Amino acid sequence: MLARKSIIPEEYVLARIAAENLRKPRIRDRPRKARFIAKNGACNLAHKNIREQGRFLQDIFTTLVDLKWRHTLVIFTMSFLCSWLLFAMMWWLVAFAHGDMDPSTESATNSTKWTPCVTCVRSFTSAFLFSIEVQVTIGFGGRMMTEECPLAITVLILQNIVGLIINAVMLGCIFMKTAQAHRRAETLIFSRQAVIAVRNGKLCFMFRVGDLRKSMIISASVRIQVVRKTTTPEGEVIPIHQVDIPVDNPIESNNIFLVAPLIICHVIDKRSPLYDISAADLALQDLELIVILEGVVETTGITTQARTSYIAEEILWGHRFVPIVTEEEGVYAVDYSKFGNTVKVAAPRCSARELDEKPSILIQTLQKSELSHQNSLRKRNSMRRNNSIRRSNSMRRTNPSLIVPKVQFITPEGSQSASET
Repeated sequence: MLARKSIIPEEYVLARIAAENLRKPRIRDRPRKARFIAKNGACNLAHKNIREQGRFLQDIFTTLVDLKWRHTLVIFTMSFLCSWLLFAMMWWLVAFAHGDMDPSTESATNSTKWTPCVTCVRSFTSAFLFSIEVQVTIGFGGRMMTEECPLAITVLILQNIVGLIINAVMLGCIFMKTAQAHRRAETLIFSRQAVIAVRNGKLCFMFRVGDLRKSMIISASVRIQVVRKTTTPEGEVIPIHQVDIPVDNPIESNNIFLVAPLIICHVIDKRSPLYDISAADLALQDLELIVILEGVVETTGITTQARTSYIAEEILWGHRFVPIVTEEEGVYAVDYSKFGNTVKVAAPRCSARELDEKPSILIQTLQKSELSHQNSLRKRNSMRRNNSIRRSNSMRRTNPSLIVPKVQFITPEGSQSASET
């Protein structure tokens, strides 16, 4: 609150405010790095200034499959409609060249002296309807081909071939869009956060993965990559430098049996990019860990891939995932409501390198954790004991019948002694 001008000079007040502002530390938020892979697996990448656009037309089928649904449906509708209009124009030209459009030929047709190429084709509308009947093989019976015009027979064969090609391409495109591999990846889930904790005496980076469907993923494998911006000794800046890190698997192959949610573990050793990172350094690191799960869908045989990533803010140091698989009445039950839940555990805050150089740090951390656990148990027991005493005292005050009366005993010598039982 500023002082009044009449009491304190304005120059003094302004100087004091400036001094206070200089003393206050200015904390600026570190600009957040853009993710390379989003949490849902989408690649955060934009392709710009592509000059050779014709390469996409060379693989037209993949281009149609990659389009959005609204564009695919528009192309599906327009392909049939344009083919019907094109061949309707051809049928109209055949009828016009043969003279079927002349009104004088209608009476000749009724007297069986004139045979048209296509019966009942007198206008472009009737030619369009006949084109639809030919390509879709409806055959209402009003319009039909005759053997009068070989050109009309050629157009009929050509339209049937083109119609079959359009049906095969468009129906195949619709089928591939509905059976794309990333649709199956929607039921492959990852934990929202990853953890770093001690397992078997080593610091480990862990996350949980699960499958919501009963149909399994065959030959499922998990890969982890670290993406970070690096600079080479020559001064070259690599904005997206990818480094593979191994996954701890007791089986020699990298395949996993994903019948229930699993905790995937990476041991932070000398080969790991996380070897020199401590708990304090983790928040300052500009890294992203990409997790890729690949496998074959059991029902369709299509290879699918699910992806996610973890940045430094999403890695919890000194936490562990809670167990979610229990045995109930001879059946293993999975509680997905606790899929991403973690609990805090004892873990050294130093890096894996320091832990390897000084193994006593782990022993001291575990001893401190055990001591704090025992102290918390003592406090809890004492609090329970105090609460029970207070509860019993309050019950005695509220209920007078529970108070034991005083009894006086008279001794033969005549002295009185009072005792309270």
